[in-house]
Amino acid sequence: MSKEIRTRFAPSPTGYMHIGNLRTAIYEYLIAKIQNGTFILRIEDTDQERYVEGAREVIYETLRSVNLNYDEGPDIGGAFGPYVQSERKEIYKEYAEKLVELGGAYYCFCSKERLDQLRKGSESQSGAFEYDGFCKILTNKEVESRLQNNEAYVIRQKVPKTGSTSFEDLVYGTITVENETLTDGILLKADGMPTYNFANVIDDHLMEITHVVRGSEYLSSTPKYNLIYQSFGWEIPSYLHVAPIMKTAEKKLSKREGDASFQDLIEKGFLKEAIINYIVLLGWSPSTNEEFFTLNDLREQFSIKGLSKSPAIFDINKLKWMNGEYLRRMSTEDFHQVAVPYYTELVHSEIDLKKVSVLLQPRTEILLEIPEKIDFLAELPNYDPQLYLNKKMKTDLLIALNNLRASKEELSLLNQWGHDGIEGCLTTLAATLGVKNGQVLWPVRIALSGKASTPGGAVELAELLGKGETLRRLEVGIQKLG
Repeated sequence: MSKEIRTRFAPSPTGYMHIGNLRTAIYEYLIAKIQNGTFILRIEDTDQERYVEGAREVIYETLRSVNLNYDEGPDIGGAFGPYVQSERKEIYKEYAEKLVELGGAYYCFCSKERLDQLRKGSESQSGAFEYDGFCKILTNKEVESRLQNNEAYVIRQKVPKTGSTSFEDLVYGTITVENETLTDGILLKADGMPTYNFANVIDDHLMEITHVVRGSEYLSSTPKYNLIYQSFGWEIPSYLHVAPIMKTAEKKLSKREGDASFQDLIEKGFLKEAIINYIVLLGWSPSTNEEFFTLNDLREQFSIKGLSKSPAIFDINKLKWMNGEYLRRMSTEDFHQVAVPYYTELVHSEIDLKKVSVLLQPRTEILLEIPEKIDFLAELPNYDPQLYLNKKMKTDLLIALNNLRASKEELSLLNQWGHDGIEGCLTTLAATLGVKNGQVLWPVRIALSGKASTPGGAVELAELLGKGETLRRLEVGIQKLG
């Protein structure tokens, strides 16, 4: 009988959901679910200096909002808890001491002053700091004596300095690292808290994690984790290291430099479904040319074989395009529901908001564009008369003025105010004047909106605004040109 697949998403509670973190969560979720496995949420908060109040709730809400429903976690429990690392302190201490007994780690009593001197020496030689293993040669008797004297200590990993360590990665294949390049890193800090390097190994084993997905920057560190597994005699999980998401070919995405988090994208008017669809493709290629996937589609079609070794570029314009496609594929009613919150300036007007939605749906890429697209409906802006000039339609200011006057006169006589009546009135006027339709419709559009680009043309805008407001705005335009 095959072993149950168990994956975990283990973010740090730093206040937002980075795009790369969310992609990792999606991959972990899909790897579990395509094989009817278990998806776990674990909070890695051992670095208390980076902890942000309320960040755990952000993680819970984000995962639930995109339907990445975890089977075990801090807020729902499970058989392998606690699922918050700061609540597992005694567990790490127990296993760190056991690792010392097994010969895979040692107590280090070096003072801050000594370590600072080593660090300065490394910097003066333009090298990276590396602990010199001074406490590795302490005898058991010396260690016991120092512990009884309550001397401060950390526990360091004892890494062999000869040979090499290899492992298999399901994306990158066989990775081999020379042991001499690995350092005796700290596993348990002086305050009793573990480092990431130790806690993730202990937790992954105790929680029976079978597949670990993380960034490719951890490829060189993974042999250190495997040496810990080997010291304990534990089974090593399957690894999938994924290439980073980049801002450019040379630069990673960085929240600190203003790159968008998941929450930022939602606030900018992107749909969560489009975001998930887009970022899952940043590092994974489906077996077909299809680009649009629901989470249910992905549960059926995702394959580890599609994961790429190459970094992916986050292209905000591609995401905008995809988001626009999602908006256009919605039903009219669904689009209206997501758009209405952006109609704040229109809610108290007599304008039919559903008709506004019909105009906007084929012309909107992100919802945050909506207020700027329709602000003129609430109030006519003070616009430049030069907008009436249109070389393509051979319309100058005099033509615009004459056609606005004629349009106002004809529309004032219209009894049934609706799309067909307005369109018939204005196109008949153009024929009567012997001009192209655009030479009538363009000036009317400018007069009604004060903008060169609007969701809908002159006829649609006139219908929305109503007869009285349409005639008033046409008069404003006539005054501007007269």
